[in-house]
Amino acid sequence: MTQFLPPNLLALFAPRDPIPYLPPLEKLPHEKHHNQPYCGIAPYIREFEDPRDAPPPTRAETREERMERKRREKIERRQQEVETELKMWDPHNDSNAQGDAFKTLFVARVNYDTTESKLRREFEVYGPIKRIHMVYSKRSGKPRGYAFIEYEHERDMHSTLRLAFAPVWLAADAYAPYTTSHYMRHTSTRTARRSTGGECWWMWSEAARSRVGGPGG
Repeated sequence: MTQFLPPNLLALFAPRDPIPYLPPLEKLPHEKHHNQPYCGIAPYIREFEDPRDAPPPTRAETREERMERKRREKIERRQQEVETELKMWDPHNDSNAQGDAFKTLFVARVNYDTTESKLRREFEVYGPIKRIHMVYSKRSGKPRGYAFIEYEHERDMHSTLRLAFAPVWLAADAYAPYTTSHYMRHTSTRTARRSTGGECWWMWSEAARSRVGGPGG
C-alpha cells in the first residue's frame, strides 16, 4: 500500500537516523584488571579471640518474664504506698470527714448528670436532710459518681435503706457507712474506700451493705 503513496507522505514514514554511539566513561566490570580475586578468611582467624577466653553469654529476658517482673514490681510498689499511707492516716483527725456517720447514707453509681437538688428531692421524702455532699474530681471538676447524704435523724437513714427506690436516672445504690473507723477501732484497711485526690475518706463494713430497691430487689 505504501508504494501508492505520494512522495510527501512517504517521507513521513521514513526511518530516523541511528543513535550515535558514545564510549562509556569507565570500563565495564569484566574489563577492569585491578580487581583482586576473592580469598578465604583463614589468614584472619588469628585476629579473633579464643572461645575459651570469651565470657559466658548472658541470657536475655523474655517478653513474658519482663511482663511478670513489671507486674511484681508494681504490686510491691503499691504495697509500700499502702503501708506508708496507712501510717500517715489518722481516722480520728480527718479534715474531710464531716457529720455523724450513723446518720449518713452513701449513694453509689450516681448518674453524672444528677445534681444535689435532684438527690435532695428524691431522698428528703424519707426525712429532713442536714447535708448532701457530692464528690467532684479536683483535677477535672467532674462528678465522681457517688454522694453522701446526712439525715437529721438516724431512723430516717434506716427507713431510706428499707423504702427508697432508685429511679432510672439515678441508677444508684445506697449503703449505710455507720461502721466507720470513727466508731470501730480495729477495721481492715481493705474496707477503706478513698476517692482519687483525697476528696473524701470513708470506711464501712460490707456486712452493713444494703441494696436500694428496684427491679433487683
